[in-house]
This record gives sequence, structure tokens and C-alpha cells, in this order.
Amino acid sequence: MRSDLLADLHLRCFRTHPRPWSAAEIEDLLSSQLNFLLHRPQGFLIGRTVADEAELLTVAVSPDARRRGVARALLAEFSTTSRARGATEAFLEVASDNTAARALYSSEGWTEVGLRRNYYAPGIAAVLMRRGL
Repeated sequence: MRSDLLADLHLRCFRTHPRPWSAAEIEDLLSSQLNFLLHRPQGFLIGRTVADEAELLTVAVSPDARRRGVARALLAEFSTTSRARGATEAFLEVASDNTAARALYSSEGWTEVGLRRNYYAPGIAAVLMRRGL
């Protein structure tokens, strides 16, 4: 999938925080063998595996396709792909004010394990989450 299309969708999903990624940043991420892209017509996920750990870097689902199972399908594929690449646990960070994403992750077995205060903006922390694979 073209990085400019991914960047456009990322912009529509993340206008302020986390800040949207440019096409060049996405291309740079995807140039590493550690990182991988999963995509559907309405969304995408970028993940990374290093040794036995996976990291979910971003999930972007078109605003008009939300609450239709796209993110859940991408999360399931993330788990499968990460396990196939040798990961036994996964991590992510999500903005503390992104209640919809936090609820989704919790319903998929992710647990909150840490907090980075004022990470995205004053008063908006990064919530660190973990899930066994």
C-alpha cells in the first residue's frame, strides 16, 4: 500500500495527538525488517517485533468505518503475525484521553501497566499497555 495513502488516513485519524505521521516517516518505518504493515481497505496497523517482544506502533481506521470490527480484525492479525515472528508478549501506548481505543484494547486482553505523564501534550499522558501473546 502506498505510504501517501497511509499518511492521509493517519492524518484523518490523528489530527492532534498523537500527531499524524508523514508519508516519509511511514516509508522509513516500513523500510525496517523489524516492522510490518497490516491493512484493510478501511484501515491499517503498523507493528514491530524485536526478539520476543512486539510493539503496536499505530492503528488507524477511517472515521466512517469505525465500530465495524476493522480494528478488532487488525488486532487479531497483529497477534498472529507477532507470534509467527517469535513474540510472546506485546506492548503499546495510547493517549490517556482516547477512551474508545483504551476500551477496545482492554476488551481484547490488554492491561494498563504504566503511564508517561504529559507525553502527548500537557495533561495528556501515554498509557502503556501489555498483552501476552
